[in-house]
Amino acid sequence: MPVMLAPEIPGLNIEDLKLTGFKVHKLPATLDVPVSHGRRDFYKMGLLTGDVTVCYGNRILEISGTALFFVNPNVPHSVARRSKPTTGYACLFTDTFISASERTGILRSSPLFHVGDSPVIPLNSEQAAFMTGIFRKMLAVHSGDYHYKGELIRSCIELIIHEALRIQPSQNVSQFKNAATRVTHLFMDMLERQFPIERTGDPLKLRTAGDFAAGLSVHVNYLNRSVKEVTGKTTSVHIAERITAEAKALLQHTDWSVADIAYALGFEYPTYFNNYFKRVMGRAPRSLRK
Repeated sequence: MPVMLAPEIPGLNIEDLKLTGFKVHKLPATLDVPVSHGRRDFYKMGLLTGDVTVCYGNRILEISGTALFFVNPNVPHSVARRSKPTTGYACLFTDTFISASERTGILRSSPLFHVGDSPVIPLNSEQAAFMTGIFRKMLAVHSGDYHYKGELIRSCIELIIHEALRIQPSQNVSQFKNAATRVTHLFMDMLERQFPIERTGDPLKLRTAGDFAAGLSVHVNYLNRSVKEVTGKTTSVHIAERITAEAKALLQHTDWSVADIAYALGFEYPTYFNNYFKRVMGRAPRSLRK
């Protein structure tokens, strides 16, 4: 039976993380506390050695040996040890902390921001030694009193991401073969950037193909034709699937009322959301909470 990592990381003060924007720590070798799927408001990246099962959204990924892992707060996740001990390091940071960097392009192309990429990157011994050195440097800087520690931590995060992309290039970094591919990429990126919904008072603004076409300054027919040509799905299907996925996450991982979730997702009335959810999922929204 796997041993689970705790939902609250030992030594981690969430309020302190929100103030400073980052936290670096060494992973405990053993911990026998169950963990449940959850959503957080910070990103995670780490170096892990051992036999571990990662549940990431709807995927189950196995780690054997040493690997980098990246966790996007948009995706419910949990980690289970299959053997003891497990060693490694982890760095957690908020979106505000990383957005303070002037060089955010590489970050937005990384596994941290593209939920479709694999969050696990296996490493050989040479790569593992290099990454271990970086995490140890971050740990030393984090515990020290260097005035510019935030900037140095950002630089280390960027270096780790550069190396991760060099070892295993992102599936989302591609050369656009034509205009249709480019506009489809921009549409998918615009769609994903609306999530996760974090406040009930900040509802979804782009919900139709016309909304996205206006935002991309293209005709809606051209957008629909391009998306269908490149992905095989219509623009409306992509939007519906993403809204439904967010609805499920909010129902399962927040205590918001169904009405609050409906308004947050851009539905004018809760009954519209109920009917929409039943049509797509074949069940009522409240059934996910039973």
